[in-house]
Amino acid sequence: MSKNNFFVKLLKNSNNYINNLLEKNLNKLKYTNIINFALSHKIVLTFVALSILFVSYLLIPTFYKKSEISKELKYQLLEKFNLQFQFSNNLNYNFFPKPHFTINKLSILEDNYEISNIKKLKIYISLNGLFSINNIKIKDVTIENANFNLNKKNSLFFLKILNNNFLGDNLEIKNSNVFFKNNENEVLFINKILDMKYFYDENELKNILISKNEVFNIPYEFKLFHNKQKKEFISKLKLNFLKLQIENVLNYNNKLKLGRADLTFNKSKSIISYKLNDSYFEFKFFDKQENSNFNYEGIFNINPFFSNIKGISKRLNISYLFDTNAITSQLIKTEILNNKNIDFKLNINAKNINNNLNFENINIVSKIQDGLIDIDNTEFDWKDYAKFKLTDTLIFVKNGELVLDGKLHIDINNYSEIYKYLLTPKNYRKKFKKINISFSYNFDQRATYLSDIRIDGKYDPNVNSIMSDVVLKDNNLQNKIYLKNLLNDAIKSYSG
Repeated sequence: MSKNNFFVKLLKNSNNYINNLLEKNLNKLKYTNIINFALSHKIVLTFVALSILFVSYLLIPTFYKKSEISKELKYQLLEKFNLQFQFSNNLNYNFFPKPHFTINKLSILEDNYEISNIKKLKIYISLNGLFSINNIKIKDVTIENANFNLNKKNSLFFLKILNNNFLGDNLEIKNSNVFFKNNENEVLFINKILDMKYFYDENELKNILISKNEVFNIPYEFKLFHNKQKKEFISKLKLNFLKLQIENVLNYNNKLKLGRADLTFNKSKSIISYKLNDSYFEFKFFDKQENSNFNYEGIFNINPFFSNIKGISKRLNISYLFDTNAITSQLIKTEILNNKNIDFKLNINAKNINNNLNFENINIVSKIQDGLIDIDNTEFDWKDYAKFKLTDTLIFVKNGELVLDGKLHIDINNYSEIYKYLLTPKNYRKKFKKINISFSYNFDQRATYLSDIRIDGKYDPNVNSIMSDVVLKDNNLQNKIYLKNLLNDAIKSYSG
């Protein structure tokens, strides 16, 4: 009996101990949850409070007088970038994505001349010092949708900006146009700035200007920096669609500036050495000093504008001049050269034409005068078989395509060799001395339209019908076979 009571008492005590222990731990757990809950809300409340304080801090510039902040911003822009901005007090402040002022419809002055009108200017400021106008510091500046007007007097505007201290600051120009004008205020050409940026490169320890541009519908990129000690501008220009890269060094130590440009085009390298001043630009263009494959030299006079270029080449690549994507073709298509104030002459002598060694002694004579472009008196030989001469020519744009109209005069030196080359049957080998043709050639379509073909002064309607349309293909061998068959058809018709 006593044993049973002992076990009953033991079980009761054990049960009470367990219940007390559970109750104690449950109460402790409740207290901990309450503390954790309070702590978590304290963190949230602290975060909310700090966020409100930070946003309030960022909003301080909204309480400044616009006239005072405008004055301070103009002062700092002049100090940092040496740019005299002209704008009203109509500016807006935003702190997202980072604190900045936005100003619409303003301008840049240089010597009291409006060099640019701007649709939008963004001035980013440092997060430090927002409590006082005097402590506000400009960090970065972005110019958007601006038109810059440059002439002979202010042509170095973008280069002079590079002389400022860009350590920690950037200046960016986006979606803008540069109008280059002559003394008569006529626009010579327009350069479109897609994205231009001035900044300090901490690796190279110098100010750098990089820019993506477009001129005459031709995209290009360049990188430029200024070596003040040597008084040199060093630049790299890329025209990716032409696979052309130009590295240039310009020394301005004297009034007559000297420069050298190294060109890489499709892995071939060449050099341009030049000198310039306020009146003219003179250059020499060659691939190597000795035994050169080509050598060009010329001068561009600024006022009045005229140019004269002469060149000698062992082998001339016509595609560089008149292919659809060639710079010359793109430039002519802009029709900017159809300007009566432009006087331009270009003479090139070459021994052969690239990819067609049958043509020799090429003498290209071209000029732009009174708004017209022609290649009158251009001559070349077909071996010693015949001599060709172009007259009454005109190069123009029709429906967006480049066209050459003119007359071709052919003097036959050895008609028997021509027949041998064409594999003409002997019974059709009639003697002839001269051929005169009126033609129209479309460079984009590679199509030639011939008319008024006269052989020794006589017009043959059948020959004219056969030769009226000549369309070349991309394959040179196919063109060779095609032209041989076409000419033999015309010869057979002419011989009866």
